[in-house]
Amino acid sequence: MNDVTAPTGSATGRVVLLTTSHRVAPGLLSWPAWQALRSADRVLCADGTHPQLPYLKEAGIAVEELSPTAEDLLAACAGGRTVVVVATGEGEPALTDGLARLAGSGRVSMPELELLPASYDLPGARLLDLVQVMDRIRVECPWSSRQTHQGLAKYAVEESYELVEAIEDGDRDELREELGDVLLQVVFHARIAEEDPEAPFSVDDVAATIVSKLIHRHPHVFGSATATTPEEVRDHWLRTKAAEKRRESVTDGIPLHQPALALAAKLASRVRSAGLEVPLPTAGGLGYDLLALAARAESEGIDPEAALRAASRAYRDAIRATEGLEEGEEGTEAEGTEK
Repeated sequence: MNDVTAPTGSATGRVVLLTTSHRVAPGLLSWPAWQALRSADRVLCADGTHPQLPYLKEAGIAVEELSPTAEDLLAACAGGRTVVVVATGEGEPALTDGLARLAGSGRVSMPELELLPASYDLPGARLLDLVQVMDRIRVECPWSSRQTHQGLAKYAVEESYELVEAIEDGDRDELREELGDVLLQVVFHARIAEEDPEAPFSVDDVAATIVSKLIHRHPHVFGSATATTPEEVRDHWLRTKAAEKRRESVTDGIPLHQPALALAAKLASRVRSAGLEVPLPTAGGLGYDLLALAARAESEGIDPEAALRAASRAYRDAIRATEGLEEGEEGTEAEGTEK
């Protein structure tokens, strides 16, 4: 930056590093950011294609396409001048490292240094990154570009079970990862749905649908209804859901392809919630015995699937102990096929 010359004077000036989020629409900057830009003696940006530049130009702010060194900035600020650096996506690490080096040397008078975030990520902003990454993968990846809803269905089931396992294991790192894997399934299916020629929808439509549903089914939060106990909340939910779906039977909407124990418990739960008196079938046989056990577990507030998984894990540990294997020791023969 050879065209930067130091003005006369003794004041050290001010350097403002202006950062923005690519997840916020360009031009939507905070008021302090606009004030800093308008009052600056110079505004510099190393990236001539920075998304903020057209909006700064429209606002009448002259931006010089320059990539200053730390020494250049000190010279530009001399005499009490203010220089605003519009940071690129990387955040100007070389420049900030250089300024830190000069400050640490103790040999120069440093200008006032300020990091000014001009736009902030709102909660959930990283979801935009996921949508963008998924969009690119769908277009450029030979495997992902050929996937269908039907082909991905099994992964939704697998990832859901892995999430349940992480929850039951109490592994926080694994929980975070598995939640991401489940979220990926939602975004992936929504991206595929965008290409449907007859009834396309996007991840925004998916989000809008669930937002509307949550608001409608929580009148005690978003409306005038009242609910002070979890039971009252559940009653609100079930009444609203029944009205929405216009269901004839309490069994409507229960997925029959879910695991058998969970299915039995769900049916028993619906019967109990509806206040119906429906005796269990007594045809006999192991299946009917399991049905009775599942209904009993549900009535006692026990998830029969979770209970059986816990018992099965204890059985697995007993098997491994009999085999002389240490707890946590894993074989490698089935790696890649079973988890």
